[in-house]
Amino acid sequence: MLNYIWAFMILVSVVTGAITGRLGDVTLAAFEGANSAVTVVLGFMGVTAMWNGFMKIAEKSDLIKIFTKLIRPLNRLIFPELKKEPKAMEAVSANMVANMLGLSNAATPLGIKAMKELDAINGHSRRASNAMCMFAVINSASIQIIPSTMIGIRASMGSANPADIVVPVWIVSVAAAFCGIFLSRLSSRVSVCRKGSR
Repeated sequence: MLNYIWAFMILVSVVTGAITGRLGDVTLAAFEGANSAVTVVLGFMGVTAMWNGFMKIAEKSDLIKIFTKLIRPLNRLIFPELKKEPKAMEAVSANMVANMLGLSNAATPLGIKAMKELDAINGHSRRASNAMCMFAVINSASIQIIPSTMIGIRASMGSANPADIVVPVWIVSVAAAFCGIFLSRLSSRVSVCRKGSR
């Protein structure tokens, strides 16, 4: 779908540039955008490599496993249906820790693994279980302790204080996570009530 949207936007830009006689400006903007993208990516690579190195150290020193154990009691409250499913609970916890630490690249395979475990518990049904819906919400509205990706982008763009966003990110991500958990739990109860009234 995104390919169609991008193709449509490019086509509209070219047609509008041709009609208004500013096709040269459109071409120039395309080249400037490409150059800017390469500059941002190259600047971002160093910061990303540094954070990935820190997180690899945390992984090898079992720091991530310690965090996973620390949030397990919270996950038992959020995912009561997974109390007797240790593999699924561990996968969900590992993904949450990776997201909290801002490891977007490491969090993705952990998230896929967790969703596969939840899907297996759900019997590979075409209808998502409450645990799967809750996990999708938490994965999308994750609490960010270290927003390393955003800090890296700000640093690559020349920000004087790239880590200034840390406290606002804590406030917003905690609020988003709590709202998401509350609404997900509420919708699952409404769904149960509707099934019971039939």
